[in-house]
Amino acid sequence: MEPHDQRLLSMGVPGLNDVLGGGLEPNRLYLFEGTPGAGKTTIAMQFLLEGVARGESVLYVTLSETEHELRGVAVSHGWDISNVHVREMLPTQDSLQPEEQYTMFHPSEVELSETTLRLLRDVEAIKPSRIVFDSLSELRLLSGTSLRYRRQILALKQFFAGRQCTVLLLDDMTATEHDLQVQSIAHAVVRLEQSNSDYGAARRRLLVVKYRGQSFRGGYHDYKIGRGGLQVFPRLVAAEHLNDTALTKLPSGLEALDALLGGGLEKGTSTLFIGAPGTGKSSVAVQFAVAAAERGEASGLFIFDESVNTLRTRCNGLGMKLEPHLRSGLIRLKQVDPAELSPGELVHEIRQAVTQHGAKVIVIDSLNGYLNAMPDERFLIVQLHELLTYLGQSGVATLLVGAQHGLIGAQMQTAVDASYLADAVVLLRYYEAEGEVRQAISVLKKRGGVHERSIRAFSMDQHGLHVGDPLRRFRGILTGVPVPIDGPATPPP
Repeated sequence: MEPHDQRLLSMGVPGLNDVLGGGLEPNRLYLFEGTPGAGKTTIAMQFLLEGVARGESVLYVTLSETEHELRGVAVSHGWDISNVHVREMLPTQDSLQPEEQYTMFHPSEVELSETTLRLLRDVEAIKPSRIVFDSLSELRLLSGTSLRYRRQILALKQFFAGRQCTVLLLDDMTATEHDLQVQSIAHAVVRLEQSNSDYGAARRRLLVVKYRGQSFRGGYHDYKIGRGGLQVFPRLVAAEHLNDTALTKLPSGLEALDALLGGGLEKGTSTLFIGAPGTGKSSVAVQFAVAAAERGEASGLFIFDESVNTLRTRCNGLGMKLEPHLRSGLIRLKQVDPAELSPGELVHEIRQAVTQHGAKVIVIDSLNGYLNAMPDERFLIVQLHELLTYLGQSGVATLLVGAQHGLIGAQMQTAVDASYLADAVVLLRYYEAEGEVRQAISVLKKRGGVHERSIRAFSMDQHGLHVGDPLRRFRGILTGVPVPIDGPATPPP
């Protein structure tokens, strides 16, 4: 007997087979519904082109668009649909003439029968294994009554099932009330949704409403439409990627920093660098990526808050050898535009860095930008938890940068509190001494092992990052205004 997953039909849409549990059950009727512009025609074309690539006969039946319009869509995506049979079931120009208007009969009694007969003749002649019916709105109007409409759909389902044909019905959801007639008949229902925020690109999401006899990935999945078609980004479920990983040390290349961290960070853990803007959080995170590249390990940097040129200039000014590793590909740099990138696509990019490029270090700079990338998300922390869990199970050291509001003092606030999710928390602070603003670094938490409890001096210059001796003779450094313990003294730089 043929394995179940091998006889499923591929949709030809990247990521969608994963959501559908492998693909579509052959010789069934499916409903894809969504508002105009959601991508129904695009996904239908990809489904048919996948059949053409497998040597199948396919048919596109359109009741709303002309063949010329469909070919225009194909050209915009760079597709060749010469092997896709297209049949127009559109009213002719003669129907506009007064003598062609029906008087004794309702249009549904004449036009629906004619449309059905023409469709059945084409199916008998072409014998397609995949067929798209676009759209149900016209068929619903032709049917006249809901009873006749349901009977027509049932009749079409039986007709195609007996001819070894997989049918996709497209519905643009233009009916005044949400129609559940076809949903109850279809073998599976997939809904395409799009929403427009106050600023930025429209967000598109996909939901599998039902799929009889097949396990599928529930919930919403982001997708985008670009040249070449539609791409789906399946929702990440960390529990599906369980792996045993050894917590090996990941040194930074700076002896004093590694001593502060108890030998370095561990692979498979997440570390949060928090502090005021300019304290050196991003520079410390990049230092770990550069050190990994010098050992021959790949890294991925996802930056929200600064441009690529600014990052390169800053690293050159600090003496970090970032450029050679960017050219070799050991460090991959991705500048994220929060207004254009959906949360699902961002997670997809990070997963690609791990699975395809073998990244062992992932830097997300910063959590503030990550938060801005999904301002409407109510479950940001849950999504971040799934991502960190997945990266940890993949043996990746994840470095998160979080900028606090404020500069000096005890009233520092964080835009999103992810400290309890991270395995280690490194705090960088400004403090005042002799009319100068200086920096300090300390480790507040580290689940991977022991670490120093001391607060060390920290500075940056053209020679790189410098972690000094513990500031043991002073108290109140984290408040920003330290007080010497034994008489007047100046904290070391």
